[in-house]
Amino acid sequence: MRLKNKVAVVTGGARDIGRAISCQLAREGAKVVINYFDDEAKAQETADLIKAEGGQSIIVYGDMTKADDANNLVAKAREAFGEEIHILANVAGGLVGRKKLVEMEESFFDFLVDLNFKSVFLVSKAVVPFMPEGSSIINFSSLAARDGGGPGASVYAAAKGAVMTYTRSLAKELGPQGIRVNALAPGVISTTFHDVHSTPQVRQNICNATALRREGSAQEVADLVAYLASSDSSFISGNNIDINGGLAFS
Repeated sequence: MRLKNKVAVVTGGARDIGRAISCQLAREGAKVVINYFDDEAKAQETADLIKAEGGQSIIVYGDMTKADDANNLVAKAREAFGEEIHILANVAGGLVGRKKLVEMEESFFDFLVDLNFKSVFLVSKAVVPFMPEGSSIINFSSLAARDGGGPGASVYAAAKGAVMTYTRSLAKELGPQGIRVNALAPGVISTTFHDVHSTPQVRQNICNATALRREGSAQEVADLVAYLASSDSSFISGNNIDINGGLAFS
């Protein structure tokens, strides 16, 4: 129960990695605010899983590329669980689709940047005024930010690279307030993301090139988030931490 009496906000917290994080933070004692956008049923399933294990959570709809929705998420969190927010996991994001340079519309470029980078800015700006000393922000980047991503993923990779740089900047800015900021750079994690955007052959090829010869699990990512959210990692800030089974080394 490392996170007993803490309040955690998880954007994109309804499914896959977000669900695993929401559930793990609750297991460790946090009261969890689960943000969702396109699937209320999945969000409710996640809340039900938390309740079944004796935890507390609420679900809040919101598009985290919109400032009003980010501010509403924070308002709902404080209304449900008190004035302070101690943990923010910026999980919301995604590849959405693969498009090469000559195929890409400006609107698609803007959408990917907003979803993967602007959302981190907006939610962090909304949450930080209510974070006390000892709080933690965990952003989500990607291995794509280090290697440029696969075919048609250039803007996704660039946006995740921006998250890496922004994480370092925020760590410097918020450190004097006692707020730590880190990011994760997952490799291939077994989720519906890769079910949609990666072929079975590509996934197998990646596994064959990975030191551990397998994909990661959402739970393994969630365990790392819980560590970064806790005081066990109290002197870790400004890091972009790879979790890829030895597929690549920073």
